Amino acid sequence: MLPALFSFRDRYRILHLNWFARFLSFVVWFSLAPFATTIQHELHLSLPQLKVLAICNLALTIPARIAIGMVLDRYGPRLTFSALLVFAIVPCLLSATARDFHQLVWSSLINGIMGAGFVAGVRMVAEWFPSKEIGLAQGIYGGWGNFGAAAAQFCLPLLAVAIAYFTGGTLNWRMAIAAIGFVTPVYGSLYFRYTQDTPPGKVYQRPKRHGGLEVTSGCSFWAMTLLDLGLLVSLGLLTYPLAQNNVRFLTWVQVGFIWFFLGLLYLFQFYRAWQVNREIVGSLNPFSSEFLQPSQHYPLNQRYQMRQIALLDFTYLTNSGSQITVLSILPTWFEQTFGLNPVVASLVATAYPVLNLVSRPSGGWISDRTGSRKWTTTGLTLGISIGYLLMGKLDDRSNLTVAVGVTMFCAYFVQAGAGATFSIVPLIRKSATGQIAGSVGAYGNVGGVVYLLIYSLSNAQTLFYSMGVTALICASLCAFFLKEPPSSVVTNSPETAVASPKHPS
Repeated sequence: MLPALFSFRDRYRILHLNWFARFLSFVVWFSLAPFATTIQHELHLSLPQLKVLAICNLALTIPARIAIGMVLDRYGPRLTFSALLVFAIVPCLLSATARDFHQLVWSSLINGIMGAGFVAGVRMVAEWFPSKEIGLAQGIYGGWGNFGAAAAQFCLPLLAVAIAYFTGGTLNWRMAIAAIGFVTPVYGSLYFRYTQDTPPGKVYQRPKRHGGLEVTSGCSFWAMTLLDLGLLVSLGLLTYPLAQNNVRFLTWVQVGFIWFFLGLLYLFQFYRAWQVNREIVGSLNPFSSEFLQPSQHYPLNQRYQMRQIALLDFTYLTNSGSQITVLSILPTWFEQTFGLNPVVASLVATAYPVLNLVSRPSGGWISDRTGSRKWTTTGLTLGISIGYLLMGKLDDRSNLTVAVGVTMFCAYFVQAGAGATFSIVPLIRKSATGQIAGSVGAYGNVGGVVYLLIYSLSNAQTLFYSMGVTALICASLCAFFLKEPPSSVVTNSPETAVASPKHPS
């Protein structure tokens, strides 16, 4: 695969078009971050308000990744990702025209939807690449796409300076954000023109029913409902910082209403999931109060376990969730711990996301080559634990060079672990890859929300120790309970028994 990677032909063209689509969506998603201090001074925001904006930027990504996963499994990643790229103009214009904290909260919430686009590319890349290359392909898609977060830190301020130079004004952050909002829809139209959901002759596999994830056993159904509950609870936790006295975006009455709405949403989601899986779960006869036994059973060789998805959710919470958090706090941590000026601290911290260009693809590549995706994921997660526990020991007496080295050590395992995680996701059940990727991706944002809340209530040292212990628990669970996904799930399972032509070279 590596020699032909830059050929821009056949499946490699699809890979490059997808990672750049993810790259642009991440630039939009993190477009406010480079201008945080400028916006703070211009709109007279407090430090707690800035922290709330960072959390709001993650909020709607959680339900959006689930929703987009369902949409793309039904309509295909080509249409779904194109539509999302066109939608980017909405949050960009809202951010560019915001005049106070409340408007910025709304623009940040809507901006978070852009972080859900990556789910579509996961499905398309999985369709075009064979299982023996899926890890490296997903790693390149994820790692190079995630570089958009770092590119936003570099490119948007330069764009703002250039616009200010030609217009004769000051740093024009509004025009810079608006400009990327117009570029992204143009690329969305090109993406729709030059991609397709599957290679020629291959049938795009869709779920038999829509509205929820199809499971293959009753136990998996109940496990799925618990995972859905976790996502909605994490959304409810976001209301806490918004109702604090130093922010006051929400009243406690409004918080109660939001929790009530989330409860209703969970009941609706539970009902839709039951509708999709009622032949597997069974139902209650309303006329006789008699429980009707399930009418459909999957043979063992056609089943997948929700436990596998739950473990991948937890794994991605551990690696991607911690990465989102560290990206938010690392410049401030270097500045406060080692007395660096803000510019130097930001430059040092940028090495963390830049490493994504190599580390995430290498995680997928190792997973492809070792022959054991389970133990690759377990080993990399253990490395995450060691890295964060070492970072927890760093303080103002530590050597800066050592601190940077420890941070890069940790960054490699975090990002490679994310690559290894998504080398497994497409191998569980092909027709539901979008929904599974949506669940795993959503739990990555849950991790970011939980870790940022821990940070807001404590300090960086406590945060690092918390992430290290969580990663250690996750590695232990993967070692005991994660199963090796058989390659036959992609090509030889009954649900994909249609003729599958050789992938184009």
